[in-house]
Amino acid sequence: MSERVDPVRLEVFHHLISAYCEEAGVRLQKSAVSPNIRERADFSIAVFDGDGRLLAQAAHIPVHLGSAADAVAAARAECPLRPGDVVVLNDPYAGGTHLPDVTVVRPVFGRDRRRPAWFVVNRAHHADIGGSTPGSMGIAADLYAEGLVLPPVLLRRRGKLQQDLLRVLASNVRGAAERRIDLEAQEASLQQLERRLLQLVADQGEATVRRSIDALLDYTERQGRQVLRGLGDGIFHATDQLEDDGFGGGALPIDLVLRLRNGRAEFDWRGTCDQAKGGVNANRSIALAASVYAVRCLCPDRLPTNAGLFRLLTLRTRPGSLVEPRRPAPVAGGNVETSQRLVDVAFAALAAAAPQRVPAASAGTMSNLSFGGITAAGVEFASYETLPGGAGATATAAGQAAIQTHMTNTRNTPIEELEHRLPVRVRQLSVRRGSGGRGARRGGDGLGKEVEALQPLRVSFLGERHTSRPPGAAGGGPGTPGRLTVVRAGRRQRLPAKATFALREGDRVIVETPGGGGHGRA
Repeated sequence: MSERVDPVRLEVFHHLISAYCEEAGVRLQKSAVSPNIRERADFSIAVFDGDGRLLAQAAHIPVHLGSAADAVAAARAECPLRPGDVVVLNDPYAGGTHLPDVTVVRPVFGRDRRRPAWFVVNRAHHADIGGSTPGSMGIAADLYAEGLVLPPVLLRRRGKLQQDLLRVLASNVRGAAERRIDLEAQEASLQQLERRLLQLVADQGEATVRRSIDALLDYTERQGRQVLRGLGDGIFHATDQLEDDGFGGGALPIDLVLRLRNGRAEFDWRGTCDQAKGGVNANRSIALAASVYAVRCLCPDRLPTNAGLFRLLTLRTRPGSLVEPRRPAPVAGGNVETSQRLVDVAFAALAAAAPQRVPAASAGTMSNLSFGGITAAGVEFASYETLPGGAGATATAAGQAAIQTHMTNTRNTPIEELEHRLPVRVRQLSVRRGSGGRGARRGGDGLGKEVEALQPLRVSFLGERHTSRPPGAAGGGPGTPGRLTVVRAGRRQRLPAKATFALREGDRVIVETPGGGGHGRA
């Protein structure tokens, strides 16, 4: 039990740490050059204490931050850390999520130079990390085809940049100069965050800061426990499925048994199917992130998100399953698609305990569109973006249209940015009217985007909910499924939700994202 800390001071401490993370996020976003980070804000920032406990995070990407503790643990285990060291990793089997998410961990040392006092972390989705397809989000049969794998290694050793590592990186990715600058932006944001934390300790004293940390985690645990106790004890079961793995593997069932008891929650995913051949496998970090996120959505908005909330959850998975795959199973879609379905299933289980507090299903997919090629000057390029869909309606409000939901929190890529930087023309970007589910409160509508190739491109699409429909709640209707279409010489061809294909000059790709489910009978 932590020592008592004045509640007002504790509130100030919490917001101060969170503000440091937000400020560092702005630094990263303004310093990066890729549209994926600068425009779409596909990155996250967090602070951990010297014991690897999550203290605060900016309001960035839930799937990033719910899993970042494993990155800190992997960095501590693999790299003896000294002042000036910086660790970089993306290995999904050693602290990462999927390969394009490059994580940088910077230990922060105080007066004790033998042991870090803090860990500052960011995770940014790079538009390409190598592999067989531009954007590194194509259909692959193993991890190695998805891109360059970085176990926890030192990017800086006692302050010295490891040039050999950067040369390896540059030789294995498309758009190497852009990747390098984005990585430098990640470093700059953590340097700023480090300065803020060291100044905080200098201003308040190490003992006061340590007491505040313990008190903040204990407070979050107490408040989270009250929320779970309010749901009552019980065992709740829910199931859903992914449509396929890109290799014709058929439906992939996801099964959850949720046990609520005495203010604690056990998320038991062991009934989920075996790992897939295609890259929709999700590691335990992602399963944990989805579970924590679902509980966090039932908590008051002002509740801090930190390790105190994680204390209330027990995660159970099965080795060799879709949510605990064995190396080298591919995982590119687990972070973006399976994570969304895990949230759908977790909400379905929680709805049995709190039916009026859980929304209908949202689009249930991030609709990942990536493409690349070679410019006339012989320079390789790659682009990646996620396309929003409809949000599920709630018991009190209709769902929002064309918005990112749940495990992602990114923005739209501006049309001007795409057309200025890349050989494409955006022919259409509009709300997909009427795609939300019917009900007393309608589900949000999805989005329609049409992109024309101005030179030959290689394109990958990774999506879900193209044959199944996002379900409604309390008698509300389901959302309309998504659709992927290619137009060649005026002829339309419908493609599956997971596909890699070529576009010639003048060809077009049309993505229509799913609508959210409705809530209540109309």
